[in-house]
Amino acid sequence: MKFTLPLFEIVTNLNDMAESERPKIGYSCYFTRSREGEQFVPEHVFSYQISGRLTMTDDNHHTNIFNEGDFRFIRRNNLVKYIKEPPAGGEFKSVSVYLDQQSLRDFSIREGIEGSSVRSTASVIKLKPNTLFKSYMDSLQPYRQDDVVISDALQQLKVNEAILLLLQADPSLADVLFDFSEPGKIDLEGFMEKNFHFNVQMKRFAYLSGRSLATFKRDFEKVFNTTPGHWLQERRLKEAYYLIREKGRSASDIYLDLGFEDLSHFSFAFKNKYGLTPSKVMTH
Repeated sequence: MKFTLPLFEIVTNLNDMAESERPKIGYSCYFTRSREGEQFVPEHVFSYQISGRLTMTDDNHHTNIFNEGDFRFIRRNNLVKYIKEPPAGGEFKSVSVYLDQQSLRDFSIREGIEGSSVRSTASVIKLKPNTLFKSYMDSLQPYRQDDVVISDALQQLKVNEAILLLLQADPSLADVLFDFSEPGKIDLEGFMEKNFHFNVQMKRFAYLSGRSLATFKRDFEKVFNTTPGHWLQERRLKEAYYLIREKGRSASDIYLDLGFEDLSHFSFAFKNKYGLTPSKVMTH
């Protein structure tokens, strides 16, 4: 299979692609104002910040800021929030290499490398500056031409090269790269309290808690005595009330952080529950 990789293709959400359809190399580039969002990360990602600034917050509320010239590694099966900011008068640019599970399994067998079951606590890792990393990312420049057809074989070579470079820079990453286990069934109440502020599809919550969607919904009602959708809205509104009333935060500052898609929907739901608009709660 061959395909043309458009110039600076924006690849920010791989959630609904089959593994075989996911690009191995992705670019993000735009001129406009800052963008905010969140996503489920299905594969390990090795990235380089070409220009602009990227702020990422993981599900443990750890925040990393990546500026021009920074390298990062993002572990698979995690939820992250991000803010992409182009520089004044310039472009936000980053390049990412997606280390898919099949490539890593093949590499593991070929090289005889096994990972341990010990999981790193960090979902997003800022990598130390490395001249080999920079040379590697520069070598991807030809892949950004919109008239170049990149074969699977060529892309696979670059993925394998990225794996080798990461292992050379930090051999302990083998325990992360070659851990092929899937999320196990975990305590649902603790998991939801930790992640309720992420606005992702219910199937992602189910998967990360080690359940099928049907089992997730069934277990959820046993634990919370309500549906996931209803509980999520109530929990987010409860947190919003606390932040507005006790911390003096404004609705516009918190609605995205709490998983609401737009301010008007948040304000309507808030007033419907508490009988007051967010601004009225602040003044009481």
